[in-house]
Amino acid sequence: MGKDYYRLLGVQKDASDEEIKKAYRRQALRYHPDKNKSPGAEEKFKEIAEAYDVLSDKKKRDIYDLHGEEGLKGSPRGGDSGASDFTYTFHGDPHAMFAEFFGGHNSFGHFFGKSGMDGDMDINDPFAGFGMGSMPGFQQAFRVRPGCTPGTRKKKDAPLVHNLQVSLEEVFSGCTKKMKISHRRLNADGRTTRCEDKILTVEIRRGWKGGTRITFPQEGDETPSNIPADVVFVVKDKPHPVFCREGSDIIYLTRIPLRDALCGCTVTVPTLDGRTITVTIRDVVKPGTKKRITGEGLPLSKCPEKRGDLVLQFEVAFPERLSQGTRDALRQVLPP
Repeated sequence: MGKDYYRLLGVQKDASDEEIKKAYRRQALRYHPDKNKSPGAEEKFKEIAEAYDVLSDKKKRDIYDLHGEEGLKGSPRGGDSGASDFTYTFHGDPHAMFAEFFGGHNSFGHFFGKSGMDGDMDINDPFAGFGMGSMPGFQQAFRVRPGCTPGTRKKKDAPLVHNLQVSLEEVFSGCTKKMKISHRRLNADGRTTRCEDKILTVEIRRGWKGGTRITFPQEGDETPSNIPADVVFVVKDKPHPVFCREGSDIIYLTRIPLRDALCGCTVTVPTLDGRTITVTIRDVVKPGTKKRITGEGLPLSKCPEKRGDLVLQFEVAFPERLSQGTRDALRQVLPP
């Protein structure tokens, strides 16, 4: 003979969802081990949690109503295979369910402490002796926001955002970064927590731009009253000693003397992959002049087999002083 979940909660088979919630609240408070020290109270408390877990879920309740506990747990009565695709086992923590139902509090000692209650609490008046609302914490524990029902009060914490410094060489080649975090996790009792270290692996793909976000869902601290925050890493370009970045292009500042700017020159330019490129300049270079070397920049984030450009940005170094003879010579050769 299977368990009678309706009898455990003290409701009829046609009980509404609201009646089932009220019944669970009443029975859970009656048999909570912090209050009820009688033999078997702990097991009764667990059975009540299991009954509520089934009857508050439409799919589980429908299967239970048709096939009983045996059918719900994979052995349909009378050989009926209607529930054979569904197997249920209560893996929940009754203490965690209790904490979540009553608003996610870490401790409910004020329900069962020095409140003048004894073991003869009336099942129909579970709050007798609490002072009904005057008890400290009562209103906070049982306040339900508009549109919410008990058991849905957990709120997700705001994301935890961290900058992740990445060099241009790492963006060029792609890399893997291991990030160690420490976060709190709930223990099996659903109330206390422990600290755990965890390594998060971040795969930096070729060409990723600054500002790219990598999210690890629910890796923040976990408590009985929250949904853990997401941990988010935001890619930031690490300052480079030679280049700076503009999208998928890289900029190389080239300083040349005035003579070379006017007469032409050859410059040697480094690349991100360790090569050097020789570039010959024949035109007059004005301050701010740029020259593009196609395909020598960073990979495009959406198409890594293609690359941006290496852009030479020229800076003309003017002499600090000129002799009179040089001035006269320049006046003769330079156009007015």
